[in-house]
Amino acid sequence: MRILIILPNWLGDAVMATPAIELLAQHYKDVQFTFVGSYASIETLKYHPLCEQAIIDETKKSSSRLLATYKLAKKLGKFSLAVSFRDQIHASLLLRFTNTVLCIARTSWHSKLLLSHTPVIKKNQHLVKQYSQLAMINRDDYNENPPALKLYIKPKIFDKPTLGINAGATYGSAKRWYPERFAEVAAYYSNRYNIIIFGGAKEVEMAAEIGENLIKLGVTNYKNIAGKTDIESLCANIGGCALFITNDSGPMHVAAAYQVPTVAIFGPTKYKETSQWKNKKSSIVRKEMSCSPCMKRECPLRHHECMKKIIATEVIQEIKNLFRPLH
Repeated sequence: MRILIILPNWLGDAVMATPAIELLAQHYKDVQFTFVGSYASIETLKYHPLCEQAIIDETKKSSSRLLATYKLAKKLGKFSLAVSFRDQIHASLLLRFTNTVLCIARTSWHSKLLLSHTPVIKKNQHLVKQYSQLAMINRDDYNENPPALKLYIKPKIFDKPTLGINAGATYGSAKRWYPERFAEVAAYYSNRYNIIIFGGAKEVEMAAEIGENLIKLGVTNYKNIAGKTDIESLCANIGGCALFITNDSGPMHVAAAYQVPTVAIFGPTKYKETSQWKNKKSSIVRKEMSCSPCMKRECPLRHHECMKKIIATEVIQEIKNLFRPLH
């Protein structure tokens, strides 16, 4: 059975779609997946053992995206089932142009016009549940208990227990805690763990600032790999960590997929919808604010109190709570 999956664009959202993909693999026989999505989502999920083909959607770069979408659909051909996790008109068009009969996407004006199944999925629940309900809308036997996140990239094996620090968040500065506070937490645990500083190409400066603060605190057993990893090595390195401290971000969900003990710092985002899914050793640190969750890329009130009020000792205490009575 050939199933087409239009993946979410963001790394974290793609990882949160993996329980839905696993449900499809469990409920249908002889499944072969075709994944279409952004560079980040494809590079994360192309290692699935049932992946027949993984295609980066570059139709946005075309002078005529409509025509490019049509050509991509004809290249892909017809499927037994097609599911879009993207609420976007060109995703609906791509499904329709494949001539697949059974096409599923969240309800919208374009999906209702173009596709066969367009359920209303409630948004005030975890995104994993939203994706899973969407994928299973055609199955009467779905019990609404999505499995854990799942990635098929092998985790790296480190010589010594390793603490991962991820101060970045691609969405925007409002989601980012402060480099000096990440450094303070890392320094506290530097006698127990080697330290790896993570970050994307746009977060190199922030990662360097963490390193500078660690040196000021007398810590030298750290490695800064910000901007130096592809998606595969990013996931492998995170998967090998013994502890992960992070903002609400894609790497946070990668850590959850590998069941890495994690403390995540949340500010302006809806933690009930995007917190770590079924990570057995995980916790979040956040402050209840009258203005949150604002879901803005930058603090609209310019005070960033939702992050400023979180101090390093609170994060350290949450780490201790994760490992009681070991710490």
